Amino acid sequence: MSGNVTPAPEKAPRRPFLRRALDAIVSGNAFTVTFLAFVSALILGAIIIILATPSAIRAWQDFGYAPGEALRQSWRAVANAYGSLFLGSIGSPRAIIDAIRSGDGASVVAAFIPLSETLVSTTPLMMAGLGIALAFRAGLFDIGGQGQLVLGAIGATIAGFSFPSLPAVIHVPLAILSGAAFGAAWGFIPGVLKARTGAHEVITSMMLNYVGMNLLTWLLTTGLVQAPPRNQAISKVVVAAARLPSITGSSLRANLGIVLAVLLVLGVGWLLNRSTLGFRFRMLGANRDAARVAGVQIERHFTIAMTLAGMLVGLGGAFMVLGVDFRLSPLYSGSIGFDGITVAILGRGTPLGVGLSALLFGAFTAGGRTMQVNTSIPLQLVQVLQAVLVLFVAAPGVIRTIYRIRLTKAGGRVFGGWAG
Repeated sequence: MSGNVTPAPEKAPRRPFLRRALDAIVSGNAFTVTFLAFVSALILGAIIIILATPSAIRAWQDFGYAPGEALRQSWRAVANAYGSLFLGSIGSPRAIIDAIRSGDGASVVAAFIPLSETLVSTTPLMMAGLGIALAFRAGLFDIGGQGQLVLGAIGATIAGFSFPSLPAVIHVPLAILSGAAFGAAWGFIPGVLKARTGAHEVITSMMLNYVGMNLLTWLLTTGLVQAPPRNQAISKVVVAAARLPSITGSSLRANLGIVLAVLLVLGVGWLLNRSTLGFRFRMLGANRDAARVAGVQIERHFTIAMTLAGMLVGLGGAFMVLGVDFRLSPLYSGSIGFDGITVAILGRGTPLGVGLSALLFGAFTAGGRTMQVNTSIPLQLVQVLQAVLVLFVAAPGVIRTIYRIRLTKAGGRVFGGWAG
């Protein structure tokens, strides 16, 4: 009997850490492709900076006589632009350390202003990207973030000035919930139209953007919203008791909104990866026919997904008006609702990725203003960097071709598909 016992196979030796790390780098996984896309965008941005700097162009015209000067001028232009971008978004590490050591409150506040502005810009982008990414994972393309953001801001503003006698502990949650409800209603409409009539969510949500923005313009001419003496198209001011408190208790603009946004990122991550509802959303995004065979109520979950997406995006508008702006104007929110689409794509449709990409875009927004002031580089360069970065991430085959990296099993996945 003992002679028939098969010896256990020897365990394969574990590869060294450096070898495993190198394999991960060259395997074309999601992290590698995103990192290389970021590097590629910076390289292309550096070329644009050189072309936009007159001194660098003149130096390159004399390249045959003084090649070193051309390289120095180019390096100086790129270093100044990207240095200003960093200082405007993060701040000077030396200034931060010196301010903390000095213990002077005014110096500490001044040192953290760039980081505070980055967090302020990040908050609505994070919420807009999170809502749109949730719809992505359910197989829906929510392009109505702009309208949902505006409606969330409208709801929060109306609740913010309508109850001046409420204490802050009640007024702040009420205003937030009002913004969430208005945004959810604007997401529910394309969701239920998709479920009941088959109307494509891209068309209906896009049209609701214009309805929402024109609704805001009309409301700013009515006595319900317009501030007295009613000679300007601006809303009444949100009372102090409804405003989001500063997270530092100082004059910095970073407020409780960024904390709530991070908590919601974690919550949506749990919803998608740990809950039954999230599993059904992911089934819809991966294969709608298979989800139907498995017993998932397609129409019902389409409506739920779009309603939740609208709620999250609407909270972005609520956090803006309750934490920073405190009133509405006709062109309120800029293009944040549309930028949420690029944030969701760059984040590959995952909550963590959306949070990180929103932080990157928030840094670009805050730092771009400083770059424009300190250099002759226009703010539009930041938009070029964002567009190229998203282009490379959305087309990972381009990155693999440029850097000659091989495709892994999961290397080509960006996010779950959306409805065709």
